[in-house]
Amino acid sequence: MEIWYSYIRQRRKWVHHYWCNTSLAFLPSINTYIVDVFPSLNEVLFHVSEGACGYGDLHMASYGKHSAGLSSVLFNRGSTCGACLEVRCVDHILWCRQGSPSIVVTATDFCPPNYGLANDYGGWCNIPREHFEMSEAAFAEIAERRADIVPIQYRRVSCIRSGGLRFTVRGNAHFYQVLITNVGLDGEIVAAKVKGSRTGWIPMARNWGQNWQCNVNLEGQPLSFEVTSSSGRTVTSYNVAPKNWQFHQTFEGKQF
Repeated sequence: MEIWYSYIRQRRKWVHHYWCNTSLAFLPSINTYIVDVFPSLNEVLFHVSEGACGYGDLHMASYGKHSAGLSSVLFNRGSTCGACLEVRCVDHILWCRQGSPSIVVTATDFCPPNYGLANDYGGWCNIPREHFEMSEAAFAEIAERRADIVPIQYRRVSCIRSGGLRFTVRGNAHFYQVLITNVGLDGEIVAAKVKGSRTGWIPMARNWGQNWQCNVNLEGQPLSFEVTSSSGRTVTSYNVAPKNWQFHQTFEGKQF
């Protein structure tokens, strides 16, 4: 599968990101505890709650400290949400951990560009820079916490999840929305459908991140979901929500 980044020739081949920055001063627009990683200055930042993918509390969503925010080039308008990347620090004797250990992070957030700053001095997420954001704790697993800039490599990997897909129901009687989390395999979702006991399969549109929506009243009906990953695999979870489901409840279905 070569659907992800156009410059990644092979999904499992290491791709160089030249630098990783932990200096908060360089990233004034980002939340506290930010680390960067960048190609020709790509970056890694750290966030452990909320995020542009709509996951909410990342610990509750099972992503925790091993989550990452991505710049525009990598975020791809939210379609990359849920993808897993293996990242390691390389070629820096002083700052990289011995043996260049790697960690796997999940794409959960967006790092916006800041064109008021130069690409190599604060504007880490400016196009076409490839920038990652991670938690400080996760960054410390691959490099020294006090490092300002370190060279890194990354590659796409399969997501290994515990349990099934999770569907969090939101909205109201006229606007139905579901947040899909804990996605294994590719991690990315490209299509989602919902079915009530009195309806056929209803395609949902991406609202933002991994929030999917349709303008149908599904109250009082048991719900089934059909989810398609970026590799084209589809998994169907029948009747995962009972007919008396309530908004803001989360239900677990099958896994890829």
